[in-house]
Amino acid sequence: MPVAVNLFGVWAYAIVSVLLVSLVSLVGVVFLSLRFQLGKSQLLYLVGFSVGGLLGGAFLHLVPEAYGEFPAEAVSLYIILGVFSSFVLEMCLQWRHCHIPTSNEHPHSFAYVNLVGDGVHNMIDGLIIGGAYLSSVGLGVTTTVAIILHEIPQEIGDFGVLLYAGFTPRRALLFNLASALMAVVGAVLALTLYGFVEGLTGFLLPFAAGNFLYISGSDLVPELQDVKDVRRSLVQLSLMCLGVLLMYLVKFV
Repeated sequence: MPVAVNLFGVWAYAIVSVLLVSLVSLVGVVFLSLRFQLGKSQLLYLVGFSVGGLLGGAFLHLVPEAYGEFPAEAVSLYIILGVFSSFVLEMCLQWRHCHIPTSNEHPHSFAYVNLVGDGVHNMIDGLIIGGAYLSSVGLGVTTTVAIILHEIPQEIGDFGVLLYAGFTPRRALLFNLASALMAVVGAVLALTLYGFVEGLTGFLLPFAAGNFLYISGSDLVPELQDVKDVRRSLVQLSLMCLGVLLMYLVKFV
């Protein structure tokens, strides 16, 4: 009987934790409630911040974690698979809407690629949280707090990317939340398939990293390069560095 009670407690703690993490995606409500009117130039600043967050998340968190636990050759191949998969997904989306101008009804295809990558990343967060609670409640709580701090800057950047891609604020909020709820899927997988979680994360960590690298390098950085004003370019570079810095600081939480 104590085992069942403890298991129930682990499930309860883990599900509540991933729901809290998912709610971080609603950071865009701040923009809606304060009625911020963001023009293209302001959105590009958020895109720059997102580039830093994506690169920092990939190189400072996902890739080192994967290389630390799994064979280097396999990790590298999974990263490449993540890049190629993002390319194929974006090409399919472009072929589907190539005859339709970009608008609120048909946003830039890279927005959906970003949502897929973020969904995979959120599922990994759920796997990590579920696995941490299986070790101890204290470790689970600490891990949850660290992931929330990690998600705040990323979700701000993701919200900006969706707005820049052509989503309405409310639609961007809804899609961001749907992507964030993949953390619940990850936690459930961790708790029900405990013995197989290590192999699953071994694939998902570098796969998500490859996705992030593709989005930042292929879709977002070229958007920033269209800016010809030196002052604005320096501001964008500063925001990219800020995104990387925040991802770096999370490592010490």
